[in-house]
Amino acid sequence: MGDTAIKKKKKKSRFGEIWRRLAKNKAAVICLFVIIIVVLVAVLAPVIAPYPYDQMDYSAPFAGSSKEHWLGTDKVGRDIFSRILYGTGQSLQLGVIATGLAAVLGIAIGSIAGYAGGWADILIMRALDIYQSIPMFLLCVTLAAVMGPSLRNAIIAIGISAIGGPARLMRASILTVREQEYIEAAKLVNASSTRIIVRHIIPNSIAPLIVSITMGIGMNILGGAGLSFIGLGAQPPIPEWGAMVSEARSVMREHGTLALYPGICIMITVLAFNLLGDGLRDALDPRLKT
Repeated sequence: MGDTAIKKKKKKSRFGEIWRRLAKNKAAVICLFVIIIVVLVAVLAPVIAPYPYDQMDYSAPFAGSSKEHWLGTDKVGRDIFSRILYGTGQSLQLGVIATGLAAVLGIAIGSIAGYAGGWADILIMRALDIYQSIPMFLLCVTLAAVMGPSLRNAIIAIGISAIGGPARLMRASILTVREQEYIEAAKLVNASSTRIIVRHIIPNSIAPLIVSITMGIGMNILGGAGLSFIGLGAQPPIPEWGAMVSEARSVMREHGTLALYPGICIMITVLAFNLLGDGLRDALDPRLKT
């Protein structure tokens, strides 16, 4: 009972120390609250949106800002404000799930390479070298085109294309911890390789991955918007932000705000995740402990 209480206290103090260092970075804290607001909007969009995202009003195409339509309407009279609110969930879903897929696959590959070493490490890393020699967006476009244009396929394409970063980070972290005394102790009690990786190595190598995953969400939102912009991501009438910008291309000169509003949302969200990732990197860096 006493040991359990001590462990909980250590975990709590560790979290408190990270939060204390993160709180010193005002930009990161502001971005954290921005991300919380974005998540809340994504969850509550059906409640707070004044109209369904696909409700059309043919009598009011390209309507300007008004009490009925705060940000105006598009070419078929759909409310832009409502579509942006619904699009928050689509874009966030794309970034989070794609990053999660890349992280899971990358952690598995990097763990095998880093822990096994020898020929397994060489073969895996040389395969990753070849894989990463292909430009990421080109690989995304190729995979999305082969699987067919849809939000789900865009998520899979981005997730598969982003495996390399987490895999290399995981391998590098494992190389620094696999010779530690607690790993040797686990080997001495005949713990299986899977148990050692899952229970000991991954938890002690996860800090760099947290930063990578946080930044990866923002970059994958941007990548998903790019796929939707060229027609390989979310398909109409799904209101993903990149798809909304794509729909506004033909009328951008006359009605530039149709692309401006979702573009600003993409910029703010990606910037928030990137700055939060920077803050987490500083907060998790043991060299910055005071």
